[in-house]
Order: sequence, then C-alpha cells, then structure tokens
Amino acid sequence: MRSATDRRPAHRGDLRRDAILDALDRWLQQSGVDTVNIAEVAQQAGVTRSAFYFYFENKAAAVAALMERMLDETYAVNRALVTGSGSPPVRVHAMLSGLFGMCERHRHLFRAMLEVRGSSPTVRSIWDDARESFVDSIADLIRAERSAGLAPGGVDPAVLASVLLEFNDRMLERLTVGGPLDAEQLRQGAAAVWLSSIYGITDSEEHRP
Repeated sequence: MRSATDRRPAHRGDLRRDAILDALDRWLQQSGVDTVNIAEVAQQAGVTRSAFYFYFENKAAAVAALMERMLDETYAVNRALVTGSGSPPVRVHAMLSGLFGMCERHRHLFRAMLEVRGSSPTVRSIWDDARESFVDSIADLIRAERSAGLAPGGVDPAVLASVLLEFNDRMLERLTVGGPLDAEQLRQGAAAVWLSSIYGITDSEEHRP
C-alpha cells in the first residue's frame, strides 16, 4: 500500500520502492530513526540516493509507508473483535492478543513511528487516521450489543470507541518502550478496561482463548 506521504504514485511491480522500504526495515531492526543514513539505505537497496527522494520526501515519510504495510494485520485484529465468534471476553482477548502480537513482531517499526510522529504533523496524521478508521465499526458493535441486551447503556458509543482506541494506542506505546508491567500484565489490564467499559463485566480466566 502506498503511503500518503509518497512523493510519486507507486506502480504495480515497482521494485525500487519496495527495495528501499525493505532496506529501511532492516536498518530499523538494528538502530533507531535518528541514525538512519539515507545514502546507505539507498545503497543497500541497490538504488541511488536521488531514487529515495523520488519516492519519499524524507525518512519520516518512508517510515509511514513501512507502517502502512501492517494495515492488513490491523484490520484482522479489528475483525477478531467485531465479527469474531465467542463470548465478549473471548473476542476482547483475541483482539488484544492480535494487537500485542503485531506490536511485538514489529516493535522496531512502532519505535520508529513513535520517534517521528512527534516532529512530523503528516506522520502523526497518518497514525491518528489509522486509529480513527476503526471507530465506526467498534461503535456499531457497542450499539448492537446494547440493543441485544448484552451491554448496558452509557456514554455515546462513538465516544466510548474513540477513547478505547486511544487507550490501545497508549498500551502499544508502553509495550514498545517498556515499563514496570510486562506484556501479559498489560494485556490482562487492557482486557479488564475494555470489558468493564463496554459490557460492565469482570474478566475471568475461563473465558480466555
């Protein structure tokens, strides 16, 4: 998928662009965004430095393009919650397990995005737009669960969905940079927040996948 910050439209089979992103991905697995040397990344990709700038305005734009490669995984995580089978705790845990697993597999990319989004309004917008793209589906889920008598009434579903997604954003940041809680503790705590906020219930081990 082409990043909104690409300087040129990507064409099917554009191997040079893919080679640049692959080289940048390998670089970020070893070091942070601040150390990225565009000339060296281009050399590793087998292209010229000018070729990098043909596709991307700067390294932040290239990082955004790398993140967009994960969108299919993100959609799958969302489907686990909104269209998956099983009880609410099962679906919530499936969603969080998928989300945390994706973050752990691509930790270097999440770290890079955290580094650049603070200084790049465009990249920050891409991050925020990706998160906001899931508000409607989760809000629809909340409305449906309330209509079916499976969840209590409360705050506007769109507002609740937005806040829960912001919460997930913070969990991914903490998982990426580290903190006093390990991944399993964060997942358990996040599940409790989601389940109590939407369903007014307390999680139990027997419901977990």
